[in-house]
Formats: sequence, C-alpha cells, structure tokens
Amino acid sequence: MKIVIVGGVAGGASAAARLRRLDEQAEIIMFEKGPHVSFSNCSLPYRLSETVNQTEKLVMMTPQDFAQRYNIDARVSSEVISICRKEKKVTVRNLAEGREYEETYDKLILAPGAEAVVPRIKGIEGAKVFTIRNVVDIQRLYSFLKTGEVKKVSVIGGGFIGVEAAVNLVEAGYKVSLIESMTQILRTFDYDMVQILQKEMLDKGVDLIVGDQAEEFEGSSVKLKSGKLVESQAVVMAVGVKPDTALAAEAGLELGPRGAIQVDGNYRTSDPDIYAVGDAIQVFNALTRKPMMLQLAGPAQKEARAAADHIYGRTVRNTGYIGSNCIQVFDYNGASTGLTAAQCEQEGIPYDVVYVIPQDKVSLMPGSCPLHYKLIYEVPTGRVLGTQAISRGDAAKRIDVAAALIKFGGTVDDLRDLELCYAPPFSNAKDAGNYAGLVACNLLQKTFRQVRVDQVRELVESGAYIVDVREEREFAQGHLKNAVNIPLSQLRQRMEEIPKDRPVYLHCRTSQRSYNAVLALQGNGFDQVYNISGSFLGICFYEYFNDVTQNREPVVTAYNFN
Repeated sequence: MKIVIVGGVAGGASAAARLRRLDEQAEIIMFEKGPHVSFSNCSLPYRLSETVNQTEKLVMMTPQDFAQRYNIDARVSSEVISICRKEKKVTVRNLAEGREYEETYDKLILAPGAEAVVPRIKGIEGAKVFTIRNVVDIQRLYSFLKTGEVKKVSVIGGGFIGVEAAVNLVEAGYKVSLIESMTQILRTFDYDMVQILQKEMLDKGVDLIVGDQAEEFEGSSVKLKSGKLVESQAVVMAVGVKPDTALAAEAGLELGPRGAIQVDGNYRTSDPDIYAVGDAIQVFNALTRKPMMLQLAGPAQKEARAAADHIYGRTVRNTGYIGSNCIQVFDYNGASTGLTAAQCEQEGIPYDVVYVIPQDKVSLMPGSCPLHYKLIYEVPTGRVLGTQAISRGDAAKRIDVAAALIKFGGTVDDLRDLELCYAPPFSNAKDAGNYAGLVACNLLQKTFRQVRVDQVRELVESGAYIVDVREEREFAQGHLKNAVNIPLSQLRQRMEEIPKDRPVYLHCRTSQRSYNAVLALQGNGFDQVYNISGSFLGICFYEYFNDVTQNREPVVTAYNFN
C-alpha cells in the first residue's frame, strides 16, 4: 500500500502516524508546501507575548523525526499542484529547487487546511499587514514587532485568532485596537455571555471596536466605516479563514455549498480512493443534523484517525461534531459547546435558557470566584443543546462535562443528576452544571417564570415594578434605578407593599435568593412574579461594555462585579 498525504499539520500528520501504526509495511509520503510539518498552530499567538519563548518550540516534529520514529517520508517545501485521478498520481512542485515531479498513490488523503482571508481594502498594499496561520507567519510578525518601531497594533477580526493575538500583544506591551464588524467578538458565545469577555478586554486596555469595519488604510492606520481613524504601525488580519480546496476542485471532487470538500461518514470524498480531513472539509453537526465547517484541531485529529482506519477496513461510527472550544482572555477563561441560543433561533429549534452564577468552588476556599454558566436546552424535551461558561476559575472543566453529556443525547434531568467530583478546593457539592439542570427542570415544570438580563433595560425604562431582595447594605452599594429594596429576610413581613395587580420582577445578586422570594410570593397568592435570570451581577456585566463604549446612561446606580 502506497499512501500519499497532502498537508503535514494536525490532520495530515495525525493520519500519517495512525497509518504507520496500522501497517508497518506501507509506503507513506507526506507533502507540506510550507517549511514545517507538525507545528502547534493553536499556540502561534502565544509567541507574541513570549509565553512561547522560542519560535522553534512551535515545531513539534521535523521531517527527520518522522523518518526516524515512524519511517514516514515527510517532504517540506513541496506543493502538490495537481491530481490525476485516472492514473492515481499527483504532480509535486519542489519549491526549494523549482522542479516538478510525479508520485503515484494507492490511497490519497487531502489535509490542505484553510487559508487566511485577506480582504481587498483600499490602501492595503501600503500597510504592514500580517496573518497568523503558520510558523513563518508568526515569526515574520514577531520579528517586525521587535524592530522597535511599533507601539500600536490594530487587529482586524474578533474570532479566536484575533482575540488571542490582541491579548498576547497587550501582554507584550503594545497598545492594541481590535476591530470587529459584527456586534460582538467570539460568536461561539451568545451576546449576553460575551459581554463579560468584552468588559475584560476593555479593562485590560484593548480599544475594542465592534459593529464597525475597516474601509481604508492610511499607511498602517485603519480608517473605519464610521470615519474613525485607528492609529497603528502594524495590522494583524484575522477576519477568518476559507477552506483550501483549489486542488480538490481542479481534480473534480465534489464540494459542499460553502466550498468545503464534501466527504462521507468515513471522510472519503466523491473519489473512493481519496480521503479528506481537517479545515478543508465539511462535517456533520450532531445537533442540527446538517453539514458545517469546523476549523478546530481536536476534530481534525479525530477525522485523520478515522480516515486511516477506514483505509484499512476499520470503519468507525461517525457521531458528528458539536464544536467544543475554549479561550483565555486575560484573567478570564471562557468555554462553550454545542449550539448557542442565536443558532437555535436561526435553526428554528424551540429552546429556553438558564443563566446561573454559582461560585466555582466552596466560597470559603481561597480563590473562589463567580462562574457564569449558561445552559441552552430544547423545549419541551429538555435535551441539552449547548452550554457556555466564563470565569476566572475553571470554565473548561464544566463545558467538558456538558460536551460529553450532549454527545450521549443527555437531558437537563441527566445534567441535574450527574455525579461529579467534589471537594471544597475544586467545586461545590452541587456543581454549576447540576445547578443549571435543577433550574431548567423547574422551568420545564413551570415552577416559576423568568426574564433574562437582556430584557432588564426595557423593564427599567418602562417603569416596571422591580424588587431587589438583597440586604440593605448590598442595595446601597449599587442597584437598578427604579428598584424597591425588600430584603428576603423581611419579605414575608412586607408582602403588603408588593402589588398583586401588575407584573413583579425580582432579583438578588445571582438569582438564588430571588428564586426563593418568587416561590414565597407565589405561595401567598401572587401570580405575576418573575425571577430575573443572572440578577444584579449578570445585569452589571451585560450592561457595562455598551454603557461605556456608547456613552449610554446606565440603568444601575453603580456597577457590582464581585
């Protein structure tokens, strides 16, 4: 068996290693058009802050390593420029020598990855523009920054690469502007949750501009559609990537509607002898039951293993993907999995959400901090569709738990009943997922009703009757402008102050005390009471970024973020 692999990073390198484990006698040739194979592309932005203190450390294995450890012929600076499917051969251009030659194959695996999108913006040819896709890219940017001429950097694009680049550039001492044309960064989080991370970027000195876009370069400064000029001496272009499918298209392989390579459940293309894995393909979304593109290293490695297995008759059941991801934004850790509420809206899936803010560990423990946790579930089945968590503590752990549950088709009842590890330094006896599951079960059973943090401004501005059940000292430190303070400890003695002929909205710090207040009122004949999900802490985080950046009048007398 002779197997040729096009692309030598996550997907290609993983496929090559798996093939060798399955067949010691196979001839395996891996072509990579860049100068490096098997590098840590997810670690590239961390070179900017010296978290990765040498560029060479980004390269995990060399061609020599592949040859010595796995007997794999890894050829760098070698671009596959065409595929002859009829004769089962590829044409390769040696970029170092400029010569071309042919190589035959029995099976071919395409893992070309994706290319950075660089839009044609007026004046771009005169700007110092950089992308971050490989080791060469990051070394080029790093070297330019170290010339000493750069003080300000603009990052265009608020996805994972753009945000990570901005964070690491700030930590390296540069003044950074991040420009995102959409109304928020990081679309894997819902708008209400991402405000926590946008506030953190603002607090750490990032000039975060959302809902605006680059229209022209003046040197390396960026003129926006709004007319604002963002001064900078270097620009990181991180507006997104597109699958590198030119080779597949020229070979006549079938592409999906968004231009990615179409594969079956075993990652075989429309040619039975050609497989494709990684960022260039479309995969199956386990929740929407539709194809999607998913540019993540973990899925790429799973796809590579499955393709290699299928070549040797080891068919693996393809359960699809849910897109689990995580990111560190200065002092906060964010993670998400499955569908966002926004995606449920787009797909027409009936859903509801829970937003809870428990402590990440027992509050007595040093370092205990709030954990913002959002659960999205299907109505009326209770099937868990997605979760998001943001905290200074361990957010990714909570999302990993939910990701496993989602892949097994779990419901909010399952989430409620999960038996998770507990000790005071690590978590609470009722961890965030359990807590959210309990709230979701109550909502499905119509135990109480809720409104969300994104509805609160309208309630305040319309003069709704809002009761703050925190203690008086908490209320004095900041509250909703028209809220009435009736502490939970006094509620039963002061119920006559609360109207029964109009809706009443209750909140505390994180919704726990106000939930108890809602039930107490319901038990005393009040039938128009609502708990404000996320309560005052969630409201403050939701409102802050837009208040500051839009110079908007706050609906609170003072913010509380603790």
